[in-house]
Amino acid sequence: MNSASLALMWHQHQPYYPDDVSGENPMPWVRLHGTKDYIGMAMHIKEVPEFRCTINLVPSLLVQIRRYTEEGASDRHLDVSRAPAEGLSEIDALYLLDHFFMANVDCMIRPYPRYYELYLRRGFGTDKADRALPRYSSRDIRDLQVWSNLTWMHPLLFEEDAELAAFRDKGQGWSEEEKQWLLDYQRDVLARVIPLHRELSEGGQVELTTTPFYHPILPLLWNKRSAREAMTGCDLPRYLDSYADDAKIHLERAIEYHTELFGAPPRGMWPSEGSVSHDIISAMTDVGIEWIATDEEILSHSTDGFVARDGQGHLSHPEMLYRPWHVEDGGKSLQMVFRDHGLSDLIGFHYQRNDPVWAAEDMLGRVASIGQAVTGQSSNRPALVPIILDGENCWEYYRDGGVQFLRHLYRKAVEHKQISPVCIGDYLTEHPSRDRISRLFAGSWINHDFYIWIGHQEDRDAWDLLHETREFLQQLERESPPSKEILQQAWREIFIAEGSDWFWWFGDDHSSAQDSLFDELFRKHLRNVYTLTGHHPPASLQRPIMHVEKRVRHTMPRGFCSAKVDGRATYFEWIDAGRYEVGSERGTMTQVSEGIVRDLWFGFDAETFMLRLDTEHVAADELSKIDELRVRFLEPPDVEVRVTGFASRELKAVTYRDGKPVKSCCPQAAVDAVFECAVTFQELGLHVSEPVHLFVELFAGGQSTERIPGEGAIEFTVPTPDFEMYMWQA
Repeated sequence: MNSASLALMWHQHQPYYPDDVSGENPMPWVRLHGTKDYIGMAMHIKEVPEFRCTINLVPSLLVQIRRYTEEGASDRHLDVSRAPAEGLSEIDALYLLDHFFMANVDCMIRPYPRYYELYLRRGFGTDKADRALPRYSSRDIRDLQVWSNLTWMHPLLFEEDAELAAFRDKGQGWSEEEKQWLLDYQRDVLARVIPLHRELSEGGQVELTTTPFYHPILPLLWNKRSAREAMTGCDLPRYLDSYADDAKIHLERAIEYHTELFGAPPRGMWPSEGSVSHDIISAMTDVGIEWIATDEEILSHSTDGFVARDGQGHLSHPEMLYRPWHVEDGGKSLQMVFRDHGLSDLIGFHYQRNDPVWAAEDMLGRVASIGQAVTGQSSNRPALVPIILDGENCWEYYRDGGVQFLRHLYRKAVEHKQISPVCIGDYLTEHPSRDRISRLFAGSWINHDFYIWIGHQEDRDAWDLLHETREFLQQLERESPPSKEILQQAWREIFIAEGSDWFWWFGDDHSSAQDSLFDELFRKHLRNVYTLTGHHPPASLQRPIMHVEKRVRHTMPRGFCSAKVDGRATYFEWIDAGRYEVGSERGTMTQVSEGIVRDLWFGFDAETFMLRLDTEHVAADELSKIDELRVRFLEPPDVEVRVTGFASRELKAVTYRDGKPVKSCCPQAAVDAVFECAVTFQELGLHVSEPVHLFVELFAGGQSTERIPGEGAIEFTVPTPDFEMYMWQA
């Protein structure tokens, strides 16, 4: 018997983007992730027939895939992609320049010379689209239309299809006919997604699970007061009525739709955002769900901290986490597994920067070590190690889309003498839970609470608008009901608006370039309830909900910096510097585990670039754990400053260009309360007004352990000598 059962679970989800009343769809993400991650992740599994895992498919995602493939649906991005480049309207051309670079620059744009050329020509951070547009010819526009779709095709598709690979290798100068061929090919790939998942399920390789239909936070639908279990005394919306009936409908329809598509009902479920409470147990068992998964912190709080991690991340009772539990209510029992969020974060946020083979071996080593430690205390069953994360969002940060990492992980996992990859349901059939949770703590996979979805005033305003619209529909249903068809459509708009994703973007803890569009979509679904029933929407649904200023990725320097590189936290030296607060870029993904660095400060004078890192405690102590710090420049390319000697506090800084040390350069570095370094623009090969894009990376044992910022880069231009006068006048 192997000592560890590796239980990978990939959660595949997108919000419900279409407006079913107008027929418009402003977002392309179902289509783009469909041809990249949803097809690619399934193809990876098929490559290794012995591999087993679990995939969670949200019904609202599946509905949208079928709209594209069976109903010929489109979206704004696709409409602009299909339009002839020569005849593109100014509105569409401006949309293209603002939206057709929506991809990870380092991994999905920079590797392709033509796409990167078009990206640099756009002048992000300097020019608005109308100012950049004259720099693009119709040939440029067509190439951009192609690349913005082509970069979202999974690498395995190019391996299996030589014609597609040749199309990509052409690189530029495609014709209108060739462009249309690619967009048709894209639709054909989307049409393979659902059948391939059914094939993997019927073959026993994959267990398919589901989520409540439109991805709502079930505990909050059931009882908004459940938020106070983790956040005692937190503010709540004005209206606290229960929508338990809605919660049941989300569950029932999810089961029905899953059964229709895959021929059998799901046994398992990932509740939206891993959100659970004791209240919803019976509702899930009533629809036939046998097991659910959530985060380890829910187990910790459900056992009064018995299964918890200390400040170093060590589990107090690891044997209790790596096994199934069950919870009961009204004589009904539901089995539960709890994700190891540290291992999950390694895939989601850290391995992307490391050698993929090393990363896969590191993961397997960690899983095997858990098995050895736990099975010694419970030798009659292998340790269950649940690793659960989004199956789409992290791969755009891997240089090759995660291909080498996943291939090595899957192939070596099935060969490993101590590890057995499993479908979670299969493990539970063979090793059912023996441990009972007396009362399930109410919370989610993020910080064991519901703060993101109800903790901001914007969240609460959204909940109140939802309630008022729902009350309007209920009153209409009682007093003057519309036709059955209209009523069903109106309720569907309510259910869509109950999805968690709208609330994800309210408040200041998550942000994207499309925040205002998410706000508008949420209110549009509520307005549709009135429009469908022949009534005018109230003015409250015309006003944006968002009123909190979103965090910028980083502030910009306001004047020249005069910092002395001594490692001391001297306030006035950095008062005019730019600042990046770690975590402020959070978008579709949230990292639970934290790194060493808390703040990055950057500044300059007319000749020198300066950088400072702050940690939670004394930087010299915190950074003694690393072997090397690199300030890595994307612009100018292939330049970096490498700093070593943290263990001895005798730092040595060397500038590298094209991987070779530059002997004529003499950067400075010091560590004490903070870390500081400085290097002249001349040593970096930079001149006045040239762009500078950089990030900082920490290394230990030859592998990357932390990146600041977590995605993207710190961006500014080399200052002119009159920079301070300009800033003063501005």
